[in-house]
Amino acid sequence: MNRYNCACFCLTLLAACGSDEPGTPEPAWQIVHDQLPGALLSVWGTSSRDVWAVGSDTRQGGGPLVLHFDGTSWSELATGATGDLWWVFGFEAGPVFMGGSGGVILRYEGGTLTRMATPGDGVVFGLWGSAPDAMWAVGGQEGGSRGAFAWRLVGEAWSLAPQFPAELAETDAVWKVFGRGPDDVWMVGTGGKTLHWDGSAITPGFTGLAESLFTVHGNAERFVAVGGFGTGLLLERPVDAPVEQAWVSQSPPGAPSIIGVYLTASGGYAVGGFGYVFARDASGWKDEDTGFEVEFGVRNLHSVWVDPDQGGVWAVGGQVSVAPLSNGVMLHKGAKVPGAEALR
Repeated sequence: MNRYNCACFCLTLLAACGSDEPGTPEPAWQIVHDQLPGALLSVWGTSSRDVWAVGSDTRQGGGPLVLHFDGTSWSELATGATGDLWWVFGFEAGPVFMGGSGGVILRYEGGTLTRMATPGDGVVFGLWGSAPDAMWAVGGQEGGSRGAFAWRLVGEAWSLAPQFPAELAETDAVWKVFGRGPDDVWMVGTGGKTLHWDGSAITPGFTGLAESLFTVHGNAERFVAVGGFGTGLLLERPVDAPVEQAWVSQSPPGAPSIIGVYLTASGGYAVGGFGYVFARDASGWKDEDTGFEVEFGVRNLHSVWVDPDQGGVWAVGGQVSVAPLSNGVMLHKGAKVPGAEALR
């Protein structure tokens, strides 16, 4: 395991207002890792004892940053790959998939890491699947200006997604993919463009706003897509709405670019520029005060995930808007977890 010269700061917030039991504290935010050599671009896991974070390759050929937390300590996974890893997604019983630059998709299971054969060399920006042998990968060229693609893993082989609009590759990228099942999958990308897979066909769509959409997620009630440059964009649609129905803006007033989103059964979180965090409850989206200030003029939060057993919120980012992608940071809301001291 590589050892980092990182700083770890724990910050305790004031007791929550409106708690049912006086004196019950609001779960605290902490900085788990700070000033990592590579930016962290994605966080995902199966529980508070199985958390993965992946990021950029800025260590003079040392490979992309891949961290794992087992509930007690942090370790780094050496991949043998080069280039940035943009997304991580997997399954409770395994495997874990990681995608990134140069068409790289890594499969990790049972302690074995395998580089999978893929049909292209574009950047894999997003991964999602309904089962380990029914996965989607989406992406485009570095920077996202063109090269849009979608691949499907059926069995052991990745191949071009059937009916993917080939003309998108000339002008657009696809940033992320998420589904509620094998026949309800949404993809979002540049220019407000969307794609929907119903199990047999891909239907192109448009949100009505020509803004890039960086991430899409959903729960039993709604899908949410986030994006925007400069001014943040947060769009929602009911899960049972017709595909052609427009997305509705729920963008928080004055929000900067919103890059990551994750919904839970009862709410969710979105993260973005300048370290902003937004939380959703029954009344809608509102600012979440993390209780600290970081120089997020050049650093942004890029991805967020909520563990299903303790409800802890994990957010990662760093300097992600300009190369080199560096200065990684990880935040956590909930019970205190060990941080940078474990990587020294």
